[in-house]
Amino acid sequence: MKRFGKVGVLMGGRSAEREVSLVSGDRVLTALLRAGVDAQAFDPAEQDISALIARKFDRVVIALHGRHGEDGTIQAVLEWLGIPYTGSGVLASALAMDKWRTKLIWQATGIPTPDCVLLDGTNDWQAVADRLGLPIFVKPAREGSSLGMSRVTQVDALAQAWRQAAQYDELVLAERSIEGGEYTCAILGDQVLPMIRLVPAGAYYDYDAKYVRDDTEYRLPCGLAPEQERAVGELALRAFDVLGCRGWGRLDVMLDRDGHPYFLEANTSPGMTPHSLVPMAAGAVGIGFDELVLRILEQTCAK
Repeated sequence: MKRFGKVGVLMGGRSAEREVSLVSGDRVLTALLRAGVDAQAFDPAEQDISALIARKFDRVVIALHGRHGEDGTIQAVLEWLGIPYTGSGVLASALAMDKWRTKLIWQATGIPTPDCVLLDGTNDWQAVADRLGLPIFVKPAREGSSLGMSRVTQVDALAQAWRQAAQYDELVLAERSIEGGEYTCAILGDQVLPMIRLVPAGAYYDYDAKYVRDDTEYRLPCGLAPEQERAVGELALRAFDVLGCRGWGRLDVMLDRDGHPYFLEANTSPGMTPHSLVPMAAGAVGIGFDELVLRILEQTCAK
């Protein structure tokens, strides 16, 4: 483990996902310490860049989620400082964090993704509903963990849904709802891990279903025929690649009633909490949590 040198685990930060990041970071840090790695926590919300320089980390694990941690910001700082880090680079992180621009790239490269409309509060709500149909998902374009997201079933609720999402981001999407199964595809290096089907007890997989409730059902195996799961996985890897993502990540995908996939978003710094999906998928192929963390850290040695 000495070859890793001194490893910083970046956690917390200033985003709306701070509390989730602290849980992810603490679990990652504990796993590294168990493995004998010289690892230390670093919270960018409590220490500035000069402190990051002073700590003289040889490499860092990014366990930050959301703004300033998953959007290319911290990646740019680390590039400038010459510190190897886990996950995707500056451009890919920025693109993947922006659901609208992710969609533009996927549409241009043939990756299926639900139709959407940008909202600014002056929209003709009936026209939005006519184009996308009901129900509609309204979400901030640059937030994660389903923060600020609403499932709208009536036209007169669109304005309130936009106001709720706009509290998190000035860029707000209305997205066509794909009525079918919800799945996730985790990627580790060039390997697509087994897909997981998500079956929330509520109307959709919201923040509470992800982090609070214990009645969300995670189906692993996911229930798809092997050839269909393989095809969706190959498409997920392509969707990851066209954004320029690397190292590890997770893509959310809906399958409609005919089994056609539609990709929703790519996550370049997924959660590592007890409820998180990448560790769950890795475990299905015999990769325990500690080994998963070490494999992610190992990727920094090639940079």
